[in-house]
Amino acid sequence: MRVVLLSTYDLGRQPFGLASPAAWLRRAGHDVTCIDLSREKLSADVVAAADFAALYLPMHTATRLAMPVISRLRALNPAITIAAYGLYAPLNDALLREHGVSVVLGPEAEADLVAAATSACTTGTLAPLAPLVPLARLTFIQPDRTGLPGLDRYASLQMPDGSRKLVGATDATRGCKHRCRHCPIVPVYDGQFRVVPVDVVLADVRAQVDQGATHITFGDPDFFNGPTHARKLIEALHAEFPSLTYDAIIKVEHLLQQRELLPLLVRTGCLFITSAVEAVDDEVLAKLEKGHTRADFIEAAGLCRAAGLTLVPTFVAFTPWTTIEGYRDLREVVESLGLTSHVSPIQWGIRLLVTWQSRLLELEDIKNVIGPFDEKTLTFPWRHPDPRVDELQQHMMALASAPRLRTEVPYLDEPWYC
Repeated sequence: MRVVLLSTYDLGRQPFGLASPAAWLRRAGHDVTCIDLSREKLSADVVAAADFAALYLPMHTATRLAMPVISRLRALNPAITIAAYGLYAPLNDALLREHGVSVVLGPEAEADLVAAATSACTTGTLAPLAPLVPLARLTFIQPDRTGLPGLDRYASLQMPDGSRKLVGATDATRGCKHRCRHCPIVPVYDGQFRVVPVDVVLADVRAQVDQGATHITFGDPDFFNGPTHARKLIEALHAEFPSLTYDAIIKVEHLLQQRELLPLLVRTGCLFITSAVEAVDDEVLAKLEKGHTRADFIEAAGLCRAAGLTLVPTFVAFTPWTTIEGYRDLREVVESLGLTSHVSPIQWGIRLLVTWQSRLLELEDIKNVIGPFDEKTLTFPWRHPDPRVDELQQHMMALASAPRLRTEVPYLDEPWYC
């Protein structure tokens, strides 16, 4: 019962999306090999000997990188059953099947992966499976990180004094209760989220601390989707690991709604909060259905400053609604809030992605600027009505490739977000 789990890209983190299904598959008796292709080469011998391979597709970049891997798997082992799972797998179901994937699963995939692998490994073919439940409620177990590259091979946290922290990563929740129009989570979760029990999260953190982690990144789409759960977790985390630091992602509106928790974040070791601000133009924010306004962002920045909490805003700086004046306004607002050094250079060049099944396709002004779906980029490409905006975006992306200078705030040294 030989299974290969593969990750092509996961933001420079040791992939939780391999460790969690690995635990389920090993519990079911499978011999599991995890390969993180962002850090190691594909082993021809391992693939040739395997009965079942599954690619983890949590994001757009990972999915693009996976396409040639699928062909490589089939060339190395024509009889292997290939699966794809994760947020972007169901969004690209038809394309993945065209490339030779037999099983396409969503992000709550652990139980279905066990069923599919057991079928393929036992019979040599993929027997009909019971109807899959895309968002089945799982009884989570501790991820198994055995065989993954060490944490020292992944992104590290750069501190203002020039020192570095070894970083681990885990998830306290999955999905999101919000429906932001541009977010790829929405077509799959549609406003639902799942809580990972505190004891399971702590066990995963404990295993990474044993590997040397001194900082943990929570990969939840929004750490405050369940604020009570978040409070219990960070209190327990700090009680067991008082010197451990962490970071998390929190929406602007949650920073406002849960403002009483901000000092607790600081007391329990939170070094910074990432928040997907996206824009400071209220019209653009309304188009994206972000749930906050320009004034809300400014207020949230003030609340974080007062609490002593570092806020790291991210943006979709270039959209079909962006203007040269609006871009200048974005830079000026961020500077006026004292947040310029908090922003990763790549953020100043991020372009809106219009992906398959995106809620952006509901908008007539999006339909009017996009071209046909591009299977290479996995997007509907668009051009701005003002060519100067596209030229500016390309210029900003070119500047973003320059090395980042030391800043006054901590930052991860692999700052990609899609």
